[in-house]
Amino acid sequence: MSHEPPAIRGLTIDAVTQWLTAHVPEAAGGFEYSLIAAGGSNLTYRVTDRDGGVFALRRPPEGTALATAHDVDREWRIISALHRSGSVPVPRPIARCDDASITGAPFYVMDFVAGPILRTVADTAGLDAEAALTATHSLIDAQVAMHTIDLDASGLADLGRHDGYVERQLKRWRTQVKRADARPVPLLHELYDALATRVPAERVAPALAHGDYRFDNVVLRPDWSMGAVLDWELCTTGNPLADFAWSTQYWADPGDAFTWLPDAPTTSTVFPRSAEVIDLYTAATGFDLSDYPFYEAFSWWKQACIVEGVFARRLNGSQGGMHQSGPASVIADRVDIMLEHTHRLVADLD
Repeated sequence: MSHEPPAIRGLTIDAVTQWLTAHVPEAAGGFEYSLIAAGGSNLTYRVTDRDGGVFALRRPPEGTALATAHDVDREWRIISALHRSGSVPVPRPIARCDDASITGAPFYVMDFVAGPILRTVADTAGLDAEAALTATHSLIDAQVAMHTIDLDASGLADLGRHDGYVERQLKRWRTQVKRADARPVPLLHELYDALATRVPAERVAPALAHGDYRFDNVVLRPDWSMGAVLDWELCTTGNPLADFAWSTQYWADPGDAFTWLPDAPTTSTVFPRSAEVIDLYTAATGFDLSDYPFYEAFSWWKQACIVEGVFARRLNGSQGGMHQSGPASVIADRVDIMLEHTHRLVADLD
């Protein structure tokens, strides 16, 4: 009877086991592996040793085409800097491997932070209003810490450009849509022009912008305080108001006609409403959010571009990370709804 460990997508088990044994002395060996997060993002594995010690291993998706799209070295640098500074809660980084011959790509190992992750309304079962408010404040406080961090002191000042964040994002996502060329989307391009001519002056200092910050990307503690912020692969330096506005679009309220997430946890009635979240962030930072309506419109346009990319990949037969998004026609309809909503938001800017 064979005693070989079962194959795990993206991992060469024997080689990784040897590497962990050599580079993670605190691990007891006898490792078991399971893939706990996959899709379009970096792959995350739970690694358990014979003594019950648990670690997390992160590597890029298999077949990644873009050199910087899933840069685990970038993630490693960010969580290492934040862990040293203690400014933002992150898992403790343990070891990094830049030898792609081990398992086909670079990877790193960090502490596995256990705790609830709020992805759906079902995940909020058992929360009362007090616990939901604790979770809300925890989420906001961690983002405020990112947006007010001393970039020079943290060693992250050169992570990206400090100016022109929105302009660069507009060009990047329009280019992505043009390259995919999946179908005519004239409204998307019209809205690009409308947004590009309305970009407001940056009113606050550049900051650490997570890029996709929401409950789905943090681990909470059993008392609903912040355990760790995860998924730093999109992080850069730039306009914190744009980063915050992006996050708040995930904060769906009960009764919202259309939401980014199909089952947003914040639609549970125990949570504060999105307007309260904006007020809490404004009070904590002292930032001038008078241009928030622009950043809201920009966020919807950008999300439409991203979902249009999912549509293009679906036409090419790729499931990506959107396996629950339905057939291609449904994805295209989502894009159209987002663009129509963006059009209304842009019209209100004048």
